[in-house]
Amino acid sequence: MKLYSIFSLARNALNYHKDWPRAWRSPEPRPEYDVVIIGAGGHGLATAYYLAKEHKVTNVAVLEKGWLGGGNTGRNTTIIRSNYLQDESMAIYELSRKLYEDLSQELNFNTMFSPRGLLMLCQTEHELRAMKRTNHANRLAGIEARMIDTAEVKRLVPIINDSPNARYPILGAYYQPRGGTGRHDAVAWGYARGADSRGVDIIQNCEVFKIIRDDDRVTGVETSRGTIRAKKVAVVTAGNTSPLMQSAGVNMPLESVCLQALVSEPIKPVIDVVVMANTVHGYISQSDKGELVIGGGADAYNNYSQKGTLPALEHTITALVETFPIISRLRTMRMWGGIVDMTGDRSPIIGKTDVKGLYVNCGWGTGGFKAIPGSGFVFADTIANDRPHPIAAPFGLDRFLEGRLIDESVAAAVAH
Repeated sequence: MKLYSIFSLARNALNYHKDWPRAWRSPEPRPEYDVVIIGAGGHGLATAYYLAKEHKVTNVAVLEKGWLGGGNTGRNTTIIRSNYLQDESMAIYELSRKLYEDLSQELNFNTMFSPRGLLMLCQTEHELRAMKRTNHANRLAGIEARMIDTAEVKRLVPIINDSPNARYPILGAYYQPRGGTGRHDAVAWGYARGADSRGVDIIQNCEVFKIIRDDDRVTGVETSRGTIRAKKVAVVTAGNTSPLMQSAGVNMPLESVCLQALVSEPIKPVIDVVVMANTVHGYISQSDKGELVIGGGADAYNNYSQKGTLPALEHTITALVETFPIISRLRTMRMWGGIVDMTGDRSPIIGKTDVKGLYVNCGWGTGGFKAIPGSGFVFADTIANDRPHPIAAPFGLDRFLEGRLIDESVAAAVAH
């Protein structure tokens, strides 16, 4: 792998940047692999990278029906935080946030991680009490975060409406200083480049139609480019997990819905933190290009749409206008949707299945992007050792049979 540096940048500038090698290869699929990962989003690519780097498992193919990172990885609001309520959630999201801190250096690729700080507003007395509870839980887990008052909220977010006469006044906020954002494309591309350099085959435009079983063991996959045999198959396909797992005879406790977001026209810097507003149902940050990145809740009905809709746009903007009055004067630049898969307890599923050699990583709901490094790290360990990583162990499928739910139904600070 050619290292990126100021020297390589200067050297290639002499030739008008014509000699840069491709960041990853485009190989033809081989007849057989030790591990086939279905889904070249952030989670799938991170899994492949850590399989190769940490466990020296390099006979790996990552199959993607479209283009690399074209699913949910490229369809989110890029928020990174770890201030969840349950111990199990805090462990995996904080692992992921810590990995994000050094990910650019790890991958020799600028993932544009920006720990600008993240606020979860408290706009009702109930919300204030709930955030204090989360604060205590996070403090006990060693996560850096604290409650702040209305005056500090106004200092951090000058555009916020802090009038006590507002319909939902600002009573304070829960603040995680090292929360922030990253660049979704760069995370996918960085992991792809790192995995490819270690021998992993990343195969785009290769749709998987079916997972092949021989009795109780997985033996491969049928794809649009032929049958590929594999000793192990890992499914990391977000909103499309259920139909694919059904092809292997495994029913998943998932719902698939569309989660929508939008950006405004670019403007001068007005907000340099991430703000999540539960009561008014939305969250907002500003991109490096100046656009206000705005997200809301998921659709209230199951669907596989990847498009934004005007009713959802109106609902989200209407709710946020009173808290951030300046957005009423902005035009929408673009909007989009991604298919997210959600479990009943709003926590992910990571682990083995009853089919030998078949593994699944799904159910991240609205928390997928922030979890990419941690998810990939523990899932790779699970696949390599054929047993759950200690941090992944609580998120197994068996928790739904045993009633060990990990309730994070309000974790995103907006209703799911």
